[in-house]
Parts: sequence; C-alpha cells; structure tokens
Amino acid sequence: MNTTKLEMFLQTDPRDVGCEEALEVLHIYAEMSPGDRRSGRMAGVEAHLRACGPCSEDYQGLLAAIALAADDL
Repeated sequence: MNTTKLEMFLQTDPRDVGCEEALEVLHIYAEMSPGDRRSGRMAGVEAHLRACGPCSEDYQGLLAAIALAADDL
C-alpha cells in the first residue's frame, strides 16, 4: 500500500518543530546527555529527528564530531 502525502501528514507527531527550529538548536540537543534528551525538554526536536531523515543525518554528524573532539582531549 502506498502512503499518500495526506496520510504522511496525518501521521506527523504534533510536537514536531520542523526543520528550521530543529536546526537552530541541534547543536544544543547533540551536547545534551541521553538522560536530558529523554527528559522531554526538547520533545519537539526529538519528534522531528524521528521524522526527518536529512535532519537526523545532521544530528548523527554532530554526534560524531563531538565524539572525535572528546577523543582529542
């Protein structure tokens, strides 16, 4: 069964903040501890990253950069 654009829209988490807002705070979200991310303080960013492949890739890149920087310390 093919998912229509309407069906995809209706499945969107209402907390999803969208690309623009998520990217504005992505560096902060990436530096949060896993416990802080699970606290729900940035639930809209979390919802967006689950739904948006390109933003999720940016997030994974930030996590990798943070890990590399920590290895250099």
